[in-house]
Amino acid sequence: MENPEQRDQDKTLICDPTQINATQENEKIIEWEDFGHELARLWSLTSALKEANEKKLNLQEKLQYFIQVKTESLTRLNELEEMRERLVARKVMMGNMSTRCKVATEDAKKQEKMLSAELRSWLVAGTSLSVARKRLQESNRTLNEKRGYIKLKNMQRKLRARQQYMISQVSLLYPVKSLVGPAQEEELESYPSSSRLGNSSVSKPINYGTLTILGLHLTMRPFTKMSFFTDKKEVQKSATALGYVAHAVSLIASYLQVPLRYPLRLGGSCSYVNDNVPPAGPTTLDLSWKTPLSATVKPVEFPLFLKGQDTTRAAYAIFLLSKDIEQLLNFIGEDSLGPRHLVANLKELLRCVQSSEFIDTS
Repeated sequence: MENPEQRDQDKTLICDPTQINATQENEKIIEWEDFGHELARLWSLTSALKEANEKKLNLQEKLQYFIQVKTESLTRLNELEEMRERLVARKVMMGNMSTRCKVATEDAKKQEKMLSAELRSWLVAGTSLSVARKRLQESNRTLNEKRGYIKLKNMQRKLRARQQYMISQVSLLYPVKSLVGPAQEEELESYPSSSRLGNSSVSKPINYGTLTILGLHLTMRPFTKMSFFTDKKEVQKSATALGYVAHAVSLIASYLQVPLRYPLRLGGSCSYVNDNVPPAGPTTLDLSWKTPLSATVKPVEFPLFLKGQDTTRAAYAIFLLSKDIEQLLNFIGEDSLGPRHLVANLKELLRCVQSSEFIDTS
């Protein structure tokens, strides 16, 4: 059987004259006796070449397989590396989550302790509230009965009597007298008591004449018009009288348990009246309901004396003091004589409190 490569070589020799000449030159003359051996040698070489070609093809296939396996292994290694990086990232994330979980657990334990403490306090408060509710119900039941109502009225009368006694001591401490004539003094107790029920037979006295407190006459002239020729003693006496009035009003308000709208800072003849002025910034509607009143209101002091002070501020202080007396009169159900009648309003307040109707008020 002729080898394909030999056939191609023969074709090349036929087509190319130079190759033909080279072939002729390389031709070897074989004797007939050696032809058999040479033919066998050629046949063995052909078989060896065929086996070599087959081995070559097998090696090429194995090499291609190995190359494919190597490529797949490299791809797998890259995938494994990516998976390893993801696993490391997951471990880091799980570590962070574990730390956060520990922190959240600790916070939850703290909040649980706080809530348990609050729950215990609420339970105690609920128990106290239930006890207070039972007491309130018992008190309401007692008050709804006739004896309970009488007992309440008696307690109110005792309280009013005690307040009347304490305020009578104030009237003795700061007596307010009326000068009806040039040298005639009429004491506070000598005035007839006015009726709170509108009885015309005992009407309220309006014209008190000239009033003094602890022997000092309060004149308003220096507070309205101050000049170089104003008597300094008169100014000092008026400041002292205002200090007496302020102290008397403060004592009466404390005994009646009435918080004054314009608080007083007592200092004798150098007393002050406080006016809680709202801030000049936002309006009342703009203030938060959580903001305390002390943080939104700025107290301003006004002097009840003229020494080194402005007459306008001093006059306004007297007006605020008169409004405090009016507040106390309104508290006991009486009307004021007007802001200009400062000592007269105080006299009327003392008279009304010391009357028998003050105790009989329902």
